[in-house]
Order: sequence, then structure tokens, then C-alpha cells
Amino acid sequence: MPPELGSALPAAQSRIRLAPKTMSQLKEGRVADYRGIISKISQAAVCAAFIGYSPAASADSFSGGYLAGKQALFSGDFAAATRYIERTIAYDPGNIVLLERAVIVNLSMGNIDRAAEIADLLDTQGAVSTIAQIAQTTRDVKAENYAAVSLAIADGQGLGPYADDLAAAWSRLGQGDMSDALVAFDEASQKETVNLFVPFHKAMALASVGDYESADAIFEAEAPGSLAYTRRGLIAWSEILSHLGRNEEALAVIDENFGPRLDPELQKLRADLEAGETLPFTVIRSPRDGIAEVFFSIADVFEGRDQDDLMLIYAQMAAYLRDDFVAAHLITGQLLENMQQYDLALAAYGKVQPEDLSFHSAELGRVSALRALGRIDEAQAILDQLSETHADLPVVHYTRGDFLRRNEQFEGCADAYTKALNLYGSEEERNWFLFYARGICHERTGEWADAEADFRQALEMNPEQPQVLNYLGYSLVEQERKLDEALDMIERALAAAPNSGAITDSLGWALFRLGRYEEAVAPMERAAELLSVDPVINDHLGDVYWAVGRKLEAEFMWRRALSFVDWDGASEQIEADRIRRKIEVGLDIVLNEEGADPLVSQTLVSDSN
Repeated sequence: MPPELGSALPAAQSRIRLAPKTMSQLKEGRVADYRGIISKISQAAVCAAFIGYSPAASADSFSGGYLAGKQALFSGDFAAATRYIERTIAYDPGNIVLLERAVIVNLSMGNIDRAAEIADLLDTQGAVSTIAQIAQTTRDVKAENYAAVSLAIADGQGLGPYADDLAAAWSRLGQGDMSDALVAFDEASQKETVNLFVPFHKAMALASVGDYESADAIFEAEAPGSLAYTRRGLIAWSEILSHLGRNEEALAVIDENFGPRLDPELQKLRADLEAGETLPFTVIRSPRDGIAEVFFSIADVFEGRDQDDLMLIYAQMAAYLRDDFVAAHLITGQLLENMQQYDLALAAYGKVQPEDLSFHSAELGRVSALRALGRIDEAQAILDQLSETHADLPVVHYTRGDFLRRNEQFEGCADAYTKALNLYGSEEERNWFLFYARGICHERTGEWADAEADFRQALEMNPEQPQVLNYLGYSLVEQERKLDEALDMIERALAAAPNSGAITDSLGWALFRLGRYEEAVAPMERAAELLSVDPVINDHLGDVYWAVGRKLEAEFMWRRALSFVDWDGASEQIEADRIRRKIEVGLDIVLNEEGADPLVSQTLVSDSN
């Protein structure tokens, strides 16, 4: 059987934060070391918020709020958790567990000032809380009270073990001591858990005070895999080179690391460089921006590493410290999507203004969140608008194609993929999936010649891609054409993906179509094990059982298939009627009624039609 339409393509890479060449290298980093460190925060703070406390049973309002807040926090519903916990605090304002929980949810919601206020209440109770100290110190950073920040870090009450060393260096710069700040950066570079970040932040500190030569020297010494080679790092380097009057070298940095396909921000950067303009230095403008960048660096590098709850807090603090930090808003939205908090993700993406050059990325994020919420019409309206306002961006068109295809709007999705291919350049091998996806659209609208051409083009670019081999092979089997080639494709697909129920079904079904009924039994049974509730596979297994004389088992599988049919789909309703007829009279009579060939057991016959 063909793969499920929703999973045929990888998700659109709409929010690229790292240079494509170095994303995988950087994220290898020291993740294992970092997990051990941040778990001291997340386990001490989050787990402490759940364990060891039982509300008084007699206080109904209190216990109700407590339990509701506890459940909301467990499920990641920060908005509900905030409401319930704040309500519960009113009944017991001195409860340390509740106060700490309130700090966590307010940080997660981006309510940093409120989190710091509650942290102050914890102080009055004599409680020591790492997460509360982080909230208070972040408030001091916002106020540019760098002496207080330095003192908190020195006392072990700062911004967390991974952020403290870099934040300490930026705080010394904030107090006007550049020499002391550079010493602090150099000391931090000796620590294995933080040295991945140090060169980039030291270069930013130098550039922020106008020492572009020293900043450039750091970039020159770095290699792909360091933080200097993230998207933001490369933009910063380009701006530094421009300040040094080296626009040609800045252009080379952009071209060598991002290639010819640039988003609006990079397009403008490149155009300004070509025009001979001196770029302003925008990545970090102050020590406060520098500490915001520390938070963002942590959240960006380790997003998706099973610590999204803590990464969300870092991303929210970055956005709090710098209102115009678009990259922080985007990663906040992505983290909230990861946690299935789609309404909150919409709010995060909505903070990016239409005039911003990254607005299309925020809009694509909103499309993803709206689709998850089932608000299909709103999501499609955004994509339709983007396809006009950002018609030169291939990501907009292939995201629109994915959206239409996944919502079974096949009439329009082929055109969207064609626009993306025209912008990308159809010769690039990595664009095999666009041909594959467009082939699905053509196949679903009955344009088989165009579909087959696209599938074969995808295979020319990626010869052993199992999804394409399976889709084309299965389609040929269904049409009873080129059966020997189809069987070969499916066998190759299964060799590449041996645990795929869909491909295993394709093999069994191809053998069935070839009349090799006994051989079809084993793969069809295996497919039914792998995808036990799939109606098509259960129906296929019923047909195979019937063909080998196991008629009671065939009827059982048809009834099982019928129980899994989605009654909302018209095409599936037709299949359901056919299954009922098979249960009533058997497969042989159904085939005769359809004018199809009767079941005849045979060996493989070559078919080159």
C-alpha cells in the first residue's frame, strides 16, 4: 500500500537558525554533559513542584485549584496552570511548593516580572530555589543592574550553571570593565561544559565596543561546528567584515555558507553588501543583548533534546530581555509547538511584525499551529496570502503544497510544488521529494503519465528511496502493469525499510496480483502485525486468505477491516460496500460481478506493458 499521505514528506524547514552546513555538527556538541547540568535545575524545580505536598481536604477551593494546577502543569498547559496556581496561592500565600510552581509556570509563559515577584515571596519564607534565583537575576539583567547580577552569580544564585560563566563576563562589560570581561571569557573557555559558546560571545563583546579587528580574528580562527557558524554568527561576521571595509569577504561568507537560495533577511544583507554599504552591527548592541543571546544560544542549540520545558524558559527570558529578538520569538513558538501548546505558539509567532524580514517564518509557524488546532481555513488563508506576498520563496510554495496534499486538496498541490521546483532548480538532487510529492498529487487526480514521470525523476535523483519505490511499485501493481519491475521496486523498498507495514503490504499485494497466493500469505500476515488496525491491510489479508482456501479466516479479516473503515470518507464508504459484498457472497463472485479476471494461481509472468 502507498504511505500515509500526511507522512510522505519531511516537515518544512521554515525556521532555519543554523547554517545548513553546520547544523548537525553543532548540535552534536556536548549534549550529554549539558543534560547532566540542566537536569539539576529541571529536576530540582519541576519535580519539587509535584512531590511531597498534599492539600488540605477541607479547603475545597484550595484543593480544587491545587489539583487542577498540578494536572495542568503535568500536561504542559501553562496558561491553565498559571490561572489555577495563582488562585491557589491566594488561599495559602506562604506555601513554598506552590510559590515555586508559580515561578515555573510564569517563566514558561514569559511572565518574567511576575515570576520574579513570586521569587521575592519565596525569599521571605527563607526558601532556596534555583529557578526563583534565575527569575530574580534575569530581572536584574533587564534593569541593567550588572553589579547585582555579578554578585548573584558569584554567590551561586545566578542564571543557572550553564549560563553563569558567560553572563558573568557580559556583566563585567556592563560595569564598564572590558579587560575584566575578556579575562572572564578566557576563563570560561577552559570549562568543557561552556567552551562551545565562548568564542562567539567573546567576539560579540569585542564587536559591541567597536573592536572589529579582534572580533574578526576570533571568527577567522573558528571552524565549522562552533557557535560562530550558526546563522546568527555568520550574519554577525558579515557585519564585522563590512565595518572593516571588506564587503567582498562578507559576501563570500554568505555565499559559501548559505548558498544561492536566501531568505529575505539574507537577501537584503547581501544586496547591501553588493551596493558597497557599511552594514550596522545589529546582532548584539549591549551587555543586556549579550545575556539575552546566552539564553537564546542555549535554547537554540539544545531545542529538541528532551529538555524542551527548560529550553522554553531560556527562550522566554531571551525574548524578555530584548523585545525585538525575533529569533527568540520563533524558537519560543517552535518549543511550544513541540509541547503541543498550539494557542501559546500562535501568540509567540504573532509577536513578529509584518514589516520584519523574518515575518514569513513566523507565518509558516502559525500555519503549523493552526493546522494542529484544526483551524484549516485560517491556515490556508495565510498560505494563500504568503504565496502572493512572498512568491519568490520556494519554502512558501512547498509548504503550501504539503498543506494541500495532507488535506487531500490534490487539485492545487501539484501547481504549488511546480512553483517551488521552478524556484529551487529542478536539477538539484535533494529536491527528489518535491517530484515525489508532486507525483502523489498527479496520481490522486488521475494524471498517471505525469505522476509516473515525477516518481521516476525522483528515483533518478535518489535511486533507493523506499517511499518512492513503494509508491510507484504499488501503483503499477494496482494497474497490473510492468509487474516484474514493480515487484523489484517493492522488494528494494522493503530491503531499505524492513519494518514498514505499508511496504510489506505492497509486497504481499504484488504477489497476490501475480497469482502467487501462497507466497503472499507470509508478507501479508507480517503487514497485519505491523499495522494491525489498518483497514486496507486487513482487507488485503482477507483476499489472500480467500485465494488459498482459508475462507473463514478471510471473512474474519474482512469483518475486521470493516470495523476500521473511516465512515466519513466517501471513497472509503465505497470500499466498505465492497467489503460487505465479499462477506456476503465471497471474493470470487465479487470479481465476477466487477468483470475482473477470476483468481488463478500461477508463477510470475513477465509483463512489460
